[in-house]
Amino acid sequence: MTDNNPIQASRIQPTAKTTSIPAGPPPRLTTLIFLSALSVLPVNMILPSLPRIAAAFHADYALVNLSVAGYTIVTAMIEIVAGAMSDRYGRRPVALIAVSIFIIASIGCALATNIGTFLVFRALQASIGACFSVALVVVKETSGERGAASRIGYVSMGWAIAPMVGPMFGGLLDELFGWRAIFIVLAILGAAILALSIRELRETSTHASKPKANYLASYAQLLSSARFWAYTLCMACSMGTLYIFLGGAPLAFSQSFGGSSATLGFYMGMVPAGFILGSYLAGRYASRNALSTVLIVARLFTCIGLLAGLVLSMSGAAHILAFFGPCMFIGIGNGLTMPAGNTGVLSVRPDLAGTAAGLSAAMRLVGGALIGSVAGLFLARSGTIHALFVMMLISALLALLAAFYAAFVDRSMSRTVS
Repeated sequence: MTDNNPIQASRIQPTAKTTSIPAGPPPRLTTLIFLSALSVLPVNMILPSLPRIAAAFHADYALVNLSVAGYTIVTAMIEIVAGAMSDRYGRRPVALIAVSIFIIASIGCALATNIGTFLVFRALQASIGACFSVALVVVKETSGERGAASRIGYVSMGWAIAPMVGPMFGGLLDELFGWRAIFIVLAILGAAILALSIRELRETSTHASKPKANYLASYAQLLSSARFWAYTLCMACSMGTLYIFLGGAPLAFSQSFGGSSATLGFYMGMVPAGFILGSYLAGRYASRNALSTVLIVARLFTCIGLLAGLVLSMSGAAHILAFFGPCMFIGIGNGLTMPAGNTGVLSVRPDLAGTAAGLSAAMRLVGGALIGSVAGLFLARSGTIHALFVMMLISALLALLAAFYAAFVDRSMSRTVS
């Protein structure tokens, strides 16, 4: 496996026809935060309404649940395609088209009269996932490498807050106006983001309009990069740790502590709260350190926290905070990891930044879900707190190994350049 030095790559790439970049300042950070937050808000906003949607369409609950699980799969596919399209046609048109489709799809969901129509429009809603990659790339192309990690840290806070408030906001709308109001509100939010993007989002790519772009070759070039794999695997294993927690915490909670669902939801909120804290720390300090250093520190945070949790559980600590307190370090570690990891991925080939963002996002999503599923097989047999901490710690250690590998690759590249 070889690596592509971004400095060397820029010298050997054939000259491509480029488009002129409109004069004007880069988009405000708040615009990118809103754009990326909208890409994750619809994922779980409808969770409280699934039973009512099933009743409205006289459909099986498992079929309606496809609007959540299927949405995630379609999002992963869209991110792969949209990233490459943004390299060819530019960031701005891809973002504007994605938001426009999202608005139409949201209206379609609100007006759907049967489950088939609803699921089709729900799948089209996933087009907003393209804005995730676009927001990342725009940050990278308007900042230096370390500056990008810092700004992505602040943008990541929006990614964390949106899924936290989504179910609560969706449940409130359902209770007051019915489940269709959720999609009407999403359409209104999409229209507001579209207007903001038209006004502020400038084209940042200098590699757009490649009439003979070979998408498969682009993916192959990225997949041959050791740096791409190192940073992507680190993020995938980090997400795997989170998925293990999300799948195993309810089972461990019910067996060891009991209590209401509201209590469980409150304490599980400590992890996204930790993610917000980690993202804030990345925003403050990532620009002062090498990306691989940030990754190693982030993964050590998570490993130390989970190891402390395992020790506490084995020592017989019965307080609920002895379980959820150490798990908060999953969020802190991931909040630090994602900005540095995404910046590292985008730096592999600057001329393929969009492709890299989309491909890495899809691999991270699938890899994390696979790790969570494998761990779930073991936890189904033994849903104890000990077993849950062991599974999470294994995934966290794999992420730490990937972080050390990223540091090794970066050091080797620096020696080659010098």
